[in-house]
Amino acid sequence: MKWLLLALVVGVLWQGSLSQYEDDTLWWLYYIRSRYYSSGPSYYYGPSYNYGPSYNYGPSFEEYSAPISTDCPGECDCPPSFPTAMYCDSRNLQYLPYVPSRMKYVYFQNNQITGIQEGAFENATGLVWIALHNNQLLNEKIGRKVFSKLRSLERLYLNHNNLTRVPAGLPRSLRELHLSYNQLPRIPNNALEGLENLTAIHLHKNQIQDVGFAFKGLKSLIFVDLSNNNLRKVPDFLPDTVEQLYLEYNNINTIPVEYFKNFKNLQYLRISHNHLTNDGIPSNTFNTSSLLELDLSHNRLQRIPPVNTNLEHLYLQGNQIQEFSVGSFCSFFDITNFSKLQVLRLEGNEIRANAIPSDSSLCLRRANYIEI
Repeated sequence: MKWLLLALVVGVLWQGSLSQYEDDTLWWLYYIRSRYYSSGPSYYYGPSYNYGPSYNYGPSFEEYSAPISTDCPGECDCPPSFPTAMYCDSRNLQYLPYVPSRMKYVYFQNNQITGIQEGAFENATGLVWIALHNNQLLNEKIGRKVFSKLRSLERLYLNHNNLTRVPAGLPRSLRELHLSYNQLPRIPNNALEGLENLTAIHLHKNQIQDVGFAFKGLKSLIFVDLSNNNLRKVPDFLPDTVEQLYLEYNNINTIPVEYFKNFKNLQYLRISHNHLTNDGIPSNTFNTSSLLELDLSHNRLQRIPPVNTNLEHLYLQGNQIQEFSVGSFCSFFDITNFSKLQVLRLEGNEIRANAIPSDSSLCLRRANYIEI
C-alpha cells in the first residue's frame, strides 16, 4: 500500500512537471539535445567485434620453455622475444616460405602470394594463427588438404584475396574465419560442415547471393557479418547462439514470420541499406528482449516498427517515416513501464519534430540523443 501511494505521488509530480511545458511540445527534444551536446556522444556506431590481428601479437617468452631455435627462413623475421611467431608480411613475396615446426603464429599478409602448396604447413601442425590477408590467393592454387591437419588452428585470415570458394578441409578447431573482400558468389551447404567451434565468420564485401544451409550445425557461432553482398533474403538456419548479425547493404525486402523468435542471445542487428518495407516486416519481428542495437536505416519504412522496451539504440534515418507512434516503443507507459532507449535517429524521414507527442517523454525517459 505504501508503494502504491508513493507511485501515485511521483506520478502526479511527473505530470505536474510536464504541464508547465504544454505550450511547447518541443521542450523535451531541446532538453535532450542540449544535454547531448554538453556531454558528447554516448554511443559508438561501429562493429563490436575485433576484425584483425595485431602485428606484434605473439606468445610471451615464458610460454616457450624449450631451447630457442634459430631456424627461420631468410625472407622472414623470427624475433627471440616471440619464439613461436614468424613475421613475413609486406615483403613482396610471391610464394609461401618454409614454416619451422615450433611456429604457432605466422604472418604472411600484404604480399603477392597466389597459392598455398599442399604440405605447406606439414612441418608446423601446431599453428594457432595464420594471417594471409591482402594477397592474391586463388582457389585453384590452394591445396585441398592444406589446412586439414592443423588441429590447433583457431584464426584464419584470408580476407582481401581473389577467392571464389570457401577453401576445403578447414579444421574443426577453427574459431574465427575471415573471408571478407573476396569474390564468393555463394556459400555451399557443406562449406562450413563440422566447424562446431566456429564463433565468428566474416563474409562482408563479397558477391554472395545465397548461403543455403551453410550455417546449420554451427553451435558456437556468435558473430556473422554478411554485409555488402547480394542477398535477397535473410540467411536460413542460423543457430540461436548468434549475438551479432550484420546484413547491411544487401537486397533484402522481407523477413519471415517469427524469424528472430528463437534468437535469445541476439544483441546487435543491422539491416540498413536494404529494401525493407513495413509490409515485408511481420508484427513484433523486432520485439526481442535481448536486442540492444537495431539499425534499420536507409530502407523504405513508412512507420516505426514495434520494438522491445529493452532496446537501447535504434537507427531509422533515411526512410520514409511519416508519423511518430509512441506505441512502437511502449505498448503502455507509466512510472514502472518505459523504454530503455538511449539513442534514436530519425533524420532524413518525412516526419517533423513537432509531430512528436509531448507525452513521449514518459515512455522515452532514458533517451539522451534523439535526432529528427
